[in-house]
Amino acid sequence: MLTPLLRLALLTMSLLVPTLAQAQTTDITARIAAMGEANLKELTQIVTDLASTGDPSVVPVLTALGDGNLYLDETSGRVVIQNGSTITDPLTGEAVDLGADTDLSRIRVNNGLRRDISAALGGMTLMSDNPRTRLSAAQGFLANPDPATLPLLDEAIAAETDANVLGVMQTARATTILSSEDASIEEKQAAVPQIVSGAGRSAITVLTSALASAPDEVKPTIQSAIAGLEQSRAVWAALQNVWFGVSLGSVLLLAAIGLAITFGVMGVINMAHGEMVMLGAYTTFLVQLVIRQSFPGLLDYSLLIALPVAFLVTGAIGVGIERGIIRWLYGRPLETLLATWGLSLILQQTVRSIFGPTNQMVIAPTWMSGSTDFFGLAITYNRFWIVIFALIVFFMLLLILNRTPLGLQMRAVTQNRRMASAMGIRTPFVDAMTFGLGSGIAGLAGVALTQIDNISPNLGQNYIIDSFMVVVFGGVGNLWGTFVGALTLGVANKFLEPYAGAVLGKILILVLIILFIQRHPRGLFALKGRAIEQ
Repeated sequence: MLTPLLRLALLTMSLLVPTLAQAQTTDITARIAAMGEANLKELTQIVTDLASTGDPSVVPVLTALGDGNLYLDETSGRVVIQNGSTITDPLTGEAVDLGADTDLSRIRVNNGLRRDISAALGGMTLMSDNPRTRLSAAQGFLANPDPATLPLLDEAIAAETDANVLGVMQTARATTILSSEDASIEEKQAAVPQIVSGAGRSAITVLTSALASAPDEVKPTIQSAIAGLEQSRAVWAALQNVWFGVSLGSVLLLAAIGLAITFGVMGVINMAHGEMVMLGAYTTFLVQLVIRQSFPGLLDYSLLIALPVAFLVTGAIGVGIERGIIRWLYGRPLETLLATWGLSLILQQTVRSIFGPTNQMVIAPTWMSGSTDFFGLAITYNRFWIVIFALIVFFMLLLILNRTPLGLQMRAVTQNRRMASAMGIRTPFVDAMTFGLGSGIAGLAGVALTQIDNISPNLGQNYIIDSFMVVVFGGVGNLWGTFVGALTLGVANKFLEPYAGAVLGKILILVLIILFIQRHPRGLFALKGRAIEQ
């Protein structure tokens, strides 16, 4: 039971709190109104008084004052915020109609007052209840160190409970100390390790800018820290190049893996393989077009829906090409090359006539948009998922070749076509299915390439030469050779590009492959078999 005295106290407090809040609001309103006629010294005091209230509603007022958007209406004596043609109340943010006789004059500020405003806003946001607001404020202090803010940072650090925000605050404090003329030598030397560990990629910039004005006793510490950071950056740059190479290698793997089984089993130099990649990309475009027009809720799943469609479409076209053209040209590689090259031109022109010569666009799903930072490596989600997809396709193809009757027949035909035919294997059927499987996988590559390349009639031409280089380098008809060859060429390309350029880098890769083939004509992983050994 509450005593009568306690009840009276609670009742008094309940009546007093709204009264105090109303008094504070009235005080803020009065101080904002006083800004219109105040001089710079008076404005400085008003900024201090407003910031000391801790009321979030004064933040837009101080921000507008610092940005030069706070005005006095000479007619009514009212202080307002003007952004373009919009006039709002500085405290409530509501639109204000001042009538036709409006006479606005900007409330003038100088650089000193702007610094005071910035410090006041920083202090309010550093003490905010929202961790994100405090983090943003700490990052602002880190980007613009000011020795005058050290007491504010010390107060915020002492009260901070979030480890992430605390680390940024401590780094901001270390950066500020390093730029301060009043800090001792010991404080400056102690600040350097904190900057190295907490400033991330900007640490070298911060330390380099501080080196020129640093005392002689501190310069060796800063120089040593910069040298260590540059060495670490070189290592991470090499790892970043490895990732870029793996990413490029996964694209080459997708484009070449279908060619590997086609070339290996059938011995056909298929110059139209790139057009199967292109048709897979256009199939993806059409699937997404239908989904956007009829089923917009499925847009995020359009690529997943396009995968089986592209495989079936390009696989069926591949079977048609093999049955209609290729099967009449077995054993005649030059005629096969010319026929498929002519077919590639026909397919390009057909697509150009239907869709036009301009590039088409496939919208990236949300789960493939954006990027992340993984221990210092910048990884985009579209490249990451393409790497994963390439690995899935590769291991599924291995499963088909090693664990299915069709795969067994394909391997038999690869090793000895005549013996396989004598054992009852229908080699024409195996040829058609092999060509269809290779074309279908090329269609899957086209689906993936819609996320990193332009969809145009010439899309396949950008990858056909690289695909042949991967297949020949890895070993004709060997999937593991194609896998290793694609990743090797991808990584080698990315390490050569910074020094030789993209074009010269590819030329060097081609020369190195030619020299390698002179010593190892069958590539990295040569197939075994009586027919192959002959």
